Amino acid sequence: MAKTYENLEAWKKSIEFAAHIYNLSKKFPKEELYGLISQIRRAAISISSNIAEGAGRGSNKEFLRFVHISLGSLNEVESQIYVAHKLGYTKETDLLEILKKIQELGNLLGGLCNYLKHKEQHKE
Repeated sequence: MAKTYENLEAWKKSIEFAAHIYNLSKKFPKEELYGLISQIRRAAISISSNIAEGAGRGSNKEFLRFVHISLGSLNEVESQIYVAHKLGYTKETDLLEILKKIQELGNLLGGLCNYLKHKEQHKE
């Protein structure tokens, strides 16, 4: 079975995004290892994982549901980044950079949602 998700720009960018979050969260205090670090990393990993799982479900409707879950995980990361920044764990430049990446990935996921909705609506 071909892994169609590997060709999706949203999946590729979500992998890069997760790696970026891992590197950024390495700078957080060690006492956050089982708190914010764990939470933000799980949410970041969830984005690409749900794209892959949804692509393997065999229906556009199921795929769309999992892409929506990916969007939810992206929103989780965004919220957690704001908390990390408020606690002084990120610099302003880090915050702005990650918010830009969040917006770009959100746009890609939104585009994928629209594509899947359109495909689902025009299914015979």
